[in-house]
Amino acid sequence: QVQLVESGGGLVQAGDSLRLSCAASGRAFSSYTMGWFRQAPGKEREFVARIYRSGDTTTYADFVKGRFTISRDNAKNTVYLQMNSLKPEDTAAYYCSANLNSGWTYWGQGTQVTVSS
Repeated sequence: QVQLVESGGGLVQAGDSLRLSCAASGRAFSSYTMGWFRQAPGKEREFVARIYRSGDTTTYADFVKGRFTISRDNAKNTVYLQMNSLKPEDTAAYYCSANLNSGWTYWGQGTQVTVSS
């Protein structure tokens, strides 16, 4: 069982940066692939980025490549999403999730990011 709590969202202007954090409790954080997803009003939840267990391998959705960076600190049981050059279309609730080889099983409650133009 893993509990996930996101933080770091807020209201910013286009071009600004934010860093989201996701703190995990429970066992074996380093065994999980961690991911960030987002959901805008009226839209389906979409994949943003993932980072594998050791932190050496990451993948990103095309719409965030070059702007967002996912990282993790296994000693702190935390995964981060550094978001730069934010755009109004990045406005969404952002969720972190944990995957132990059986799909995205665990989810946080989400943190809201709002980007004004």
